[in-house]
Amino acid sequence: MDKFGWHVALTVFAGLLLLILPISIVLATPRSAGGAPKLALAPQSFRQAMAEAFGHRSYVLLVLGFFTCGFQLAFTTVHLPAYLLDRGLSAEVGGWTLATIGLFNIVGSVTSGYLGNRMPKRYILSAIYFARAISIAVFVLVPASATATLIYGAVTGLLWLSTVPPTSGLVAVMFGTRWLAMLFGFAFLSHQVGGFLGVWLGGLVFDHFGSYDPVWWLAVFFGVMSAIINLPIVEEPVGRLAPSAV
Repeated sequence: MDKFGWHVALTVFAGLLLLILPISIVLATPRSAGGAPKLALAPQSFRQAMAEAFGHRSYVLLVLGFFTCGFQLAFTTVHLPAYLLDRGLSAEVGGWTLATIGLFNIVGSVTSGYLGNRMPKRYILSAIYFARAISIAVFVLVPASATATLIYGAVTGLLWLSTVPPTSGLVAVMFGTRWLAMLFGFAFLSHQVGGFLGVWLGGLVFDHFGSYDPVWWLAVFFGVMSAIINLPIVEEPVGRLAPSAV
């Protein structure tokens, strides 16, 4: 960006994203022609799947909790560098912090997926959201410094997309895999709505109050609320799939 401008930087970024296409083709697997399923179930239509999911209290709680994830992540990604400048730190610290988030995100996501096979996924989600709330509160309250900011970046990275494995896993546990992509897509829609509000409110609040602090504390509040609403989730297949889980 310093040498060629943000247009070139985004063009390079777009080129890197194009590499996903051939990689995704390699990852594609052929349809299984194996034996018959253990239990024959009547095919479920799109509307039936939607009605079942949104009539299921645990799914609604999961979708609402994922809103917080998008709010916190998008607000941090867009406004953290400006927030650090406002607190007297350099733009380089903001860049390094976002890079640190990306690095530790790998560790957090893999670890979350690993733990999801060994303990209740709702507890993992609740712990992640609560830990995010604590980390944000500490970050806002401590004196601004490069060291504190990079530590916050590392902690945030561990908690970044680590919500995705347990969230998608819960959808699969509750409803099976037939409509997994669609049902997780609606959960992700909630995530994206949260992301929009995080970015928009960040700019709106700063323009009116000259500070990002109200939005940081709103992110803390959302984190605590999501930690609470994920706890009552029933981590079991719906009645339609219950016999196949035995």
